[in-house]
Amino acid sequence: MKRRRLGKTGLDISVVGLGTWQFGGEWGQTFAPKDVATIIDKAKDLGINFIDTAECYGDHLSESLVGQAIERDRASWIVATKFGHHFHGHLDRSERWSPQQVIEQLDASLRALRTDYIDLYQFHSGDDAAFDQDELWTMLDKQVSAGKIRYLGNSIGDNRNVYQTARSTDVGVSVIQVVYNRLDRGPEDDIFQSVREQDLGLLAREPLSNGLLSGKYAPGSTFGDLSDWRSTAWQADVLRDKLRAVERIQREEVPAGMSVAAWALAWAIKSPVVTAVIPGCKSVAQLQANAEAAALELSPLS
Repeated sequence: MKRRRLGKTGLDISVVGLGTWQFGGEWGQTFAPKDVATIIDKAKDLGINFIDTAECYGDHLSESLVGQAIERDRASWIVATKFGHHFHGHLDRSERWSPQQVIEQLDASLRALRTDYIDLYQFHSGDDAAFDQDELWTMLDKQVSAGKIRYLGNSIGDNRNVYQTARSTDVGVSVIQVVYNRLDRGPEDDIFQSVREQDLGLLAREPLSNGLLSGKYAPGSTFGDLSDWRSTAWQADVLRDKLRAVERIQREEVPAGMSVAAWALAWAIKSPVVTAVIPGCKSVAQLQANAEAAALELSPLS
């Protein structure tokens, strides 16, 4: 497993990380602690050392499952989580951005993760008004000084939010997380340039476009399980157009004999601006396939 420097943090992280939204129960599957432990143990065996979770993947549920799985070897992992939302139920969240609310979230995340520090604590898809709170960043800086947080990040909600990216260094943010995949190349221009100028780490979430680039779905496919958030994520015509684009990409860009999922992950990793991709997985088999993509070498035209 290849590793890259996570921007100015200096942390070396695996180019394929482990996304954990699915552990919170909104992807059509319920996970028991032993299920998560099996996946995380295998991730370690494969050389993965980076886990990305959030306060609102369940009510700290994903964090709790991760915490149980890594408690015995916490030092082996670089753990990222997020703040700014409170989970009320399936796809039901409220926003909580005041410094007092955030420090309460931080303490709840530390308890759920069974740790006394978080490696990367990320502003979670907030708007510019929430971002522009000097008192919030002052409070977070104090938590860094206290040792509860090692580094601050921003998981940007609007994939083209150049304003928040450009202000990263001003507020002490060292890492940016964006949606980046073959179907959404929006960050490549202004966001990538700002990342390079500030020496930020860049995490690519949704590298398989929420499964659309997995190769499992053809135009006309639907997500029928209502417990899977993707069942209502797109209008039918939008989903059809996306899957048609995937079909074309597979036909015109993916080398013969290579799965579209492996190609899509390798395609994102190929960018020198991307530190790591953070796909989710529901099984050890999916995890292993994700990890194997790190070893693929794509030609400049791929």
